[in-house]
Amino acid sequence: MSWAKALFEPRSVAVVGSASPGKLGRVLIDQLLAGGFDRVSIVGPKGHGALGVPGFRSIGEIASPPDLVIVASPADTVTGVIEDAGRAGAKAAVILTAGFSEVGKRAEEQALLEAARRSGVRLVGPNCAGIVNTKASLFPTLETRPPAGEVAFVSQSGALGGAVLAWAEEQGVGFSKFVSYGNGVDLTDVDFLDMLRTDDDTKVVALYVETVSDGRAFLAAAARLAATKPLVVIKAGRSASGGRAALSHTGSLSGSDAVYDAALRQCGAIRVAGVEEMFDLCRGFTTLPPVRGKRVVIVTNSGGPGVLAADAADAAGLEIRAPSETLRGRLAASEHLSALGSLANPIDLTVQGMEDGYREALVAALDEADAALAIDVNVPYLDSAPIARGVVAAARATGKPVAACFMAGRTVASALPILKEGGVPNFATGERAARVLAAMGRYESTRFAVRGSQCAVHGAEPAVRGAQFVVEADPKALRLPWAGEGLEPEALDWLESEGIPTPKRRLVTTADEAADAVGALGGSVVLKVVAAGILHKSDVGGVILGVETPAAARDGFARLRQVGGEGFRGVLVVPTVRGGVELLVGVSHDPQFGPVVAAGVGGVYAEVLRDVTLRVAPIDAAEARTMLDELRGAAILRGARGSRPRDLDAAAGLIAAVSFLPLRYDDLRELDLNPVFLLEDGLVVGDARVLRWGAAETCDRGGRP
Repeated sequence: MSWAKALFEPRSVAVVGSASPGKLGRVLIDQLLAGGFDRVSIVGPKGHGALGVPGFRSIGEIASPPDLVIVASPADTVTGVIEDAGRAGAKAAVILTAGFSEVGKRAEEQALLEAARRSGVRLVGPNCAGIVNTKASLFPTLETRPPAGEVAFVSQSGALGGAVLAWAEEQGVGFSKFVSYGNGVDLTDVDFLDMLRTDDDTKVVALYVETVSDGRAFLAAAARLAATKPLVVIKAGRSASGGRAALSHTGSLSGSDAVYDAALRQCGAIRVAGVEEMFDLCRGFTTLPPVRGKRVVIVTNSGGPGVLAADAADAAGLEIRAPSETLRGRLAASEHLSALGSLANPIDLTVQGMEDGYREALVAALDEADAALAIDVNVPYLDSAPIARGVVAAARATGKPVAACFMAGRTVASALPILKEGGVPNFATGERAARVLAAMGRYESTRFAVRGSQCAVHGAEPAVRGAQFVVEADPKALRLPWAGEGLEPEALDWLESEGIPTPKRRLVTTADEAADAVGALGGSVVLKVVAAGILHKSDVGGVILGVETPAAARDGFARLRQVGGEGFRGVLVVPTVRGGVELLVGVSHDPQFGPVVAAGVGGVYAEVLRDVTLRVAPIDAAEARTMLDELRGAAILRGARGSRPRDLDAAAGLIAAVSFLPLRYDDLRELDLNPVFLLEDGLVVGDARVLRWGAAETCDRGGRP
């Protein structure tokens, strides 16, 4: 029997804990029996039974050994319980008992894991809130028993998980499975995502997570799942960088939450801000047909809520197009639509809009739209039920997704059962409904995208979603070709050897050499100090622009010699680049996900403007083009206000090439290319900074130091 079957479809269950009234063991027995599962035993030091359930002193005494053991005994007994369970033949255990790593007792938790591995028992917990399988009437949890449905909820937090189960009925969401994995000593988020991918009872997976167990394994599992069914994620903790001092532009722009945000999008998961949005999306995905486009029509009987919904839809990326002349003609000819209404989008039926008007307007408009939002602002003297029937009839007639917003409270109470029975989810506001339609549309548009060469890392199959996140150790990994601190000249030489365009340059160590370089490089040049310990040259006056004469070069050299101080190694002389748009391209290391590639608006104000986008490395050029399109400054790259377009293919190629460097060089920690001058044809790296891992902290292929 697999661990998943033992957990969620056990033939019998043993609860280990006190059967006395008020004790956790007694509560668990009551939960199991009340939920309809009666193949239960209870194990405790005295062997007492309760509520008609037989009691035993050890699991080994039970005649028919349980598949699943639920542990609620004191922390110092848990390891022995797991050993007893293994000897009896149990395959899985859920440990509700606290008092392990969450209170600093890591050694005790490690001992528990080792005992489980010796015994062949897979563990959920410790310090968790239990599990649920509504289809099997299995409720070994201290939390509220939720209604059955098609949403699986996986939660790192037991308290939040319990609150979500308690809200489920009120929110109109049913659950197929629930698991709170607590400390995750054995089974973790990765295991449950892979299990739920093939679970026929689950249509949508919701996940609450604070930290993931293994960043790249998590993303690979999430990507596999999201290719099959929606994954809705609440990620708690939005701190910028975990208190880490950032030594490069890329590092400072790659805060931990920004990386999580990018990584979840990259693997196809949908990140939401909180529980309310999670419930909204779960209702949408479990109730509505797929949203296969961006065109949405809004049909309302009140202008204000319709306009608010339209604004929210537009902000979320939906298209609120005006009806075609043909559609306007159909609507104008209808005897059920008021002549006082608006035939734009939103289509305003006014207070005279009734059942037939909503039905006809929605059916006609959905000939041109991919989805619809029906808004009814009801007045107390009218019954909203007929309008609900009209909306449901339109949804059934067209087969397209129709969301509703019937406002508000008791005035629309008669409509709500009709909408629910008809498969039309009702949202508290039109804005929330619009955001659900937008998220569903984005999911559908990216669901089957194959990232091609970005997946082809160390033999991974491109067609396997999630393979791009699985990077095996490479025995041929290289090391940066210099010892100690690498300064800009070494960095540029190395980049040039990697095929990355770098400028002509001269490293000079005297004023006369600087003067000669002006003539050799032809015209205007830039002087840059090369000195140990100076990371941001512009901040200390270490860059002199527009040097055009030998005399100016001598003066500039003298100034930079002073700036460099004791660490001075020379001055780098490079030609002035004109007409380029400045980009930042770099890689940094995230403690959860390993190498991360960044691209954004560059220059000295990169950290002020913060127009940057991130991906977990490596990526291909197609994904890099998507990154460029996400920038607020993307219009400048494409040519704005009469300027000519820049070479986006060259930029995408550079981003992709850079994303592979930390996978080839195992001592590369961070790389900053800022600015990169993007030209009409090609590009040139204007400045490069490299940070390497120390000898004791070299990272592996997954990026972990």
